[in-house]
Amino acid sequence: MPKTALIVIDMITPYDYPDADRLLASAEQVVPAISTLIERADVPVIYVNDNFGSWTSNRDLIYQSALDGKAPHLVEPLRPGDETMFVVKARHSIFFQTPLEYLLGSLDVTRLVMTGQVTEQCVLYSALDAHIRHHEVVIPKDAVACIHPHLAEAALEMMELNMGAQVCSAEDVRLRT
Repeated sequence: MPKTALIVIDMITPYDYPDADRLLASAEQVVPAISTLIERADVPVIYVNDNFGSWTSNRDLIYQSALDGKAPHLVEPLRPGDETMFVVKARHSIFFQTPLEYLLGSLDVTRLVMTGQVTEQCVLYSALDAHIRHHEVVIPKDAVACIHPHLAEAALEMMELNMGAQVCSAEDVRLRT
């Protein structure tokens, strides 16, 4: 049985960028599902988060900036614990020039449950990068937020058809090793 990790993509954010207002409504809907998945997880939980161009940032600075932003009520329930793994990224894919691939290898993880935002951007590109690295990809559709619902639906269909991703509800995700 493949070893699983729960990945939380870009949820620690101040929502102060173009299209953030469009994303907020969707994020409101998915935060409870992501929070529940984190609570249920009996597998490694890894946050992979944008650094917003600040190369001196870290988990604590990113989290504080998000709390000081437009939607602290969406950030607080997803606060990464002190022992939670946190990888900083600068581009759309969670793999692009990050240590994530090495980290997953050191944990023997081959199955990734991807949550977070934005479905039609970072989640899609990360799922493709996971697929080409031969990882099994699971996307709980009620645990990924979008800016453009029609593009998100197309992205979920592409992940399922082109990458063999399992698209399901958060409730149906198995989070045990």
